[in-house]
Amino acid sequence: MGDLVDGDDGLPAEEVGIWAKEKQELLSRYVDISRGARSKFIGPFKAGATYIDLFCGPGRSRIKDSAEFIDGSCVTAWRKSVEGKAPFSQVFIADIDETRLSAAAERLKRLGAPVHPIKGEAAETSVAILKRLEPYGLHFAFVDPFSLGALDFEIFRTLTKRKRMDILVHLSKMDLQRNLDENIASTDSAFDAFAPGWRKVIDVEQAQRGIRTEIIDHWRDLILHLGTEASPEMRLLKGNRSQHLYWLLLLASHDLAHKFWKVAANIERQGDLF
Repeated sequence: MGDLVDGDDGLPAEEVGIWAKEKQELLSRYVDISRGARSKFIGPFKAGATYIDLFCGPGRSRIKDSAEFIDGSCVTAWRKSVEGKAPFSQVFIADIDETRLSAAAERLKRLGAPVHPIKGEAAETSVAILKRLEPYGLHFAFVDPFSLGALDFEIFRTLTKRKRMDILVHLSKMDLQRNLDENIASTDSAFDAFAPGWRKVIDVEQAQRGIRTEIIDHWRDLILHLGTEASPEMRLLKGNRSQHLYWLLLLASHDLAHKFWKVAANIERQGDLF
């Protein structure tokens, strides 16, 4: 997590890198492009359209080494849904940090959002949220963890129990590369939560590039076994020194959502995963 700073609206904000602006733009584009599909679930006697943010943060950020403030993901998504005249029926936000969660909830309330804050770790809050989701509704979750180790596979096991669940995922490429040796050697590896069973299928004696690729392939296979699919289009976000940070990709069980993401991400050819 970034450091908390005083926000420009009287609430705490989080310090983030400049690349967060591109992340919010991609999220905003997906919410906008999918507004037509979402509108079919909104209204009296309909099941509704839900937004879920399991690592919501405070809902407002300041770009590091600048005075510029931007909306966080949950506020970005809500604003864009309202702007597109297809506002989410419910907004569920969660965070392990009470200060961040309270700030995000207050910002959304000020904007008139039907917000439901839940404190706790994502694997736990996803279960609590699932119990409150309409089985026949349309659901969109943003899973934006602060590390690969926080991307517990149980999150996906839980959320995909709802038929119409699209999930935009932050997958840390930097974390996967930088901490590879440590995670392979550790008895308490971040890979155990991220990609359960990886030790049985990965050849750890091969070159690092091969290990990283096989870890991701194994994770994709696990996702596929849940009845959903990870998009082949992965948008690479880079730091201010062009260092590779993370990918955004969509998990969805139907082609239309993947088509939406392909347009939203505006994919250029960026080479393979590594």
